[in-house]
Amino acid sequence: MISLEEIGTRARGAEPVLRIMGTETKNRVLKKAAENLVADADAIIAANALDMEHGREKGMSKGLLDRLFLDQSRIEAMAEGLCQVFELDDPIGEVLGMKKRPNGLLIGQKRVPLGVVGIIYEARPNVTADAFALCFKTGNVVILKGGSDAIHSNMAIVASLRKTLKEEQVPEDALLLIEDTSRETTAQFMKMNRYVDVLIPRGGAGLIRTVVENSTIPVIETGTGNCHIYVDETADLSMAVDIILNAKTQRVGVCNACESIVVHENVREKLLPVLAERLKEKQVKMRADEKAREYMPGAEAATEEDWGKEYLDYIVSIKMVSSIDEAIAHINRYNTKHSEAIITNDYTHAQKFLDEIDAAVVYVNASTRFTDGFEFGYGAEIGISTQKLHARGPMGLLALTSLKFVVYGNGQVRSCLLYTSDAADD
Repeated sequence: MISLEEIGTRARGAEPVLRIMGTETKNRVLKKAAENLVADADAIIAANALDMEHGREKGMSKGLLDRLFLDQSRIEAMAEGLCQVFELDDPIGEVLGMKKRPNGLLIGQKRVPLGVVGIIYEARPNVTADAFALCFKTGNVVILKGGSDAIHSNMAIVASLRKTLKEEQVPEDALLLIEDTSRETTAQFMKMNRYVDVLIPRGGAGLIRTVVENSTIPVIETGTGNCHIYVDETADLSMAVDIILNAKTQRVGVCNACESIVVHENVREKLLPVLAERLKEKQVKMRADEKAREYMPGAEAATEEDWGKEYLDYIVSIKMVSSIDEAIAHINRYNTKHSEAIITNDYTHAQKFLDEIDAAVVYVNASTRFTDGFEFGYGAEIGISTQKLHARGPMGLLALTSLKFVVYGNGQVRSCLLYTSDAADD
């Protein structure tokens, strides 16, 4: 098994080549990689079957098993993600805001790769292909550290992608996988700031918190998803039920699934009995406050823990409120700043919700399930950032770039000044 030191060294060796690689080469490789993923589907599915068997033996939840599972259609979806990325404009080399100073200097900014990107993630084998595509298109080397639950799947996908790199005569070490899934190795990886420029965790709250608290590498924090849907007193209730069912049950093990429903008390009599029946049809367990339980037979009593819980399972919490202000206050207190939605026919309420909810993505009359790089037109995503620095929301190509200043002169030299506020002179 390759040591972390060797992986870091190999990544740094490939980085200068990736940094200056042309768009035509990148696109050719991504297109071929998509074709090879589909061609290698049988091997990838066989490897995934080992992970699925292990997951069932461990008692993994339905939601997590669904997130782990791969079949022909999901591999084709991964390949489609690669295709969408190669069709997107290459941001590298873009020059922004070139301005001429009084002394004749032309000063602007140029978009450049981050360098070596490390990604720590859990049982999400689709991340393997998505991360490669986005990092490769932006000229970044990527080091992947997946969890033990998906190790066979990840190894099979990486083997297919590295085969493509070799066939196209570009550095195979543009993509590296840490195959040791131990916690000790993960802890060591988080300290590799000598080799890795940025670290991105994708997974549950525990993983993200561990990376943020222990990494010596700068971290882009992707968030857990305690996502809410608020049904306003003016909502189209049929629309509300359909959106909630989609957001909660279309895929329960993903970060953009609805975990909590907030309902205005003026619509409880008409909405809640119908909603309860539809949720029962999907085997969703309901945990509601006292007012909501009156209209939702079979609902359990919600606790304080439920309001802030990302279930990733067939469970949802229901909270009753008496105003949009109360709804906003509740959501901002318990959310994870991921994705929040309001169902309403009141324009003023819609705008108030958009303005006052603190989240990366805020919806009016739509499912939270759209918070996704593919759906936002990025081709894929590196994660959903819930922080406010550098990137926020679904992270596509631009989130994997940095800027450097470029300055054009024609012989200018700086004269001495009696006073300067320049930090360089402090």
